[in-house]
Amino acid sequence: MNYKKDFPIFSNIDMTYLDNAATTQRPLCVLEAEKKFYETANANPLRGLYSLAIAATDAYEEAREKVKNFINAKSIKEIIFTRNATEALNLVAYSYGLNNLKAGDEIVVSITAHHSNLLPWQMVARQTGAVLRFIDCESDGSFDKDKIRDIINDKTKIAAIEMVSNVTGREHEYDLIIELVHKVGGIVVLDGAQGVPHMPVDVQKTEADFVAFSGHKMMAAMGIGCLYGKESILENMQPFLSGGEMIEYVTRESATYAELPHKFEAGTVNAGGAVSLGAAIDYMNSVGFDYIVKQEEMLTKMCFDELSKLPEVHIIGGKTAEEHMGIISFTVDGVHPHDIASILDTQNVFIRAGHHCAQPLLKHLGVMSSARASFAFYNTEEDVMRFVDSIRNVRSQMGYGK
Repeated sequence: MNYKKDFPIFSNIDMTYLDNAATTQRPLCVLEAEKKFYETANANPLRGLYSLAIAATDAYEEAREKVKNFINAKSIKEIIFTRNATEALNLVAYSYGLNNLKAGDEIVVSITAHHSNLLPWQMVARQTGAVLRFIDCESDGSFDKDKIRDIINDKTKIAAIEMVSNVTGREHEYDLIIELVHKVGGIVVLDGAQGVPHMPVDVQKTEADFVAFSGHKMMAAMGIGCLYGKESILENMQPFLSGGEMIEYVTRESATYAELPHKFEAGTVNAGGAVSLGAAIDYMNSVGFDYIVKQEEMLTKMCFDELSKLPEVHIIGGKTAEEHMGIISFTVDGVHPHDIASILDTQNVFIRAGHHCAQPLLKHLGVMSSARASFAFYNTEEDVMRFVDSIRNVRSQMGYGK
């Protein structure tokens, strides 16, 4: 299937875009849905009783319903719109972490965490006296289940784990972690930024207490994200931000908060972004996860196999393609990752270079920085070969013989 035809940017720019782990491109139906909202229903949701405001509210809440169904939450009360996964994770850290942890409690995080799922917990640990404990990965990015069992204990109150590493593409052992943490009475926060867009996620089956993800990594607009949280936990949490629309009644001295989910959505909301997220979900459902998973696995394997033929290229993480979920980070002998990305840029092949907001992981693996190619289902075999051909010539362009 040629899904690129659905994305205007590919008609406007001749490029191979392989930075999907950072942000995806947007199909025309998503761009038009947001445009239509602003052309036909632009009013402040939740605030007006006139017809235009009611239409805006309906569009906003319809998007929430689509998110609920997409991840199979029990109720729309469990779907909180945020700006992105980073804000969603901070919401849990500030509203739950600061109010429920004390000195000596333990927070379990992974060395493979994106900074967005590490820095908030460092803050919670500093302010509460809780202890931050790390699940270290092996040299291939895998996790020793016995080491996980050793780390989680009666002091574990929170485990904050990414579903998929944005560096190695490795899926974490989050099912085991959820089971172990729940046995000791703790809660689990999943960073789903690299998981929700690439595989079916059923929050009732995973039983995670919170899941955070971003719309822009699944073809929606930038500036819209989501926090799923179990209703029973959200009910007892204080709001992260306060102000307009998250209140029910205000006096000079105090206020009572609105019901879920609105008590966590202070101020004018990103209704257009929410509509774009709803449209992106509709589009992904039309493509289907059967195709999405199969296509991304095929592209990853093709890329892994081709890069493995080049002795100067060193892939970070697993030794088989199956251990990389749409993400391949690598180095090239004698060439800095920034130079790799710059050389490929001259050929309109776009990849990432740097530490990928995961500096502790790279240090743990003994790598300063890396280049990264990441795939979406709209990528093609031609994209892979154009990328590999560019990598094959990187060293010669830097003045090496081969």
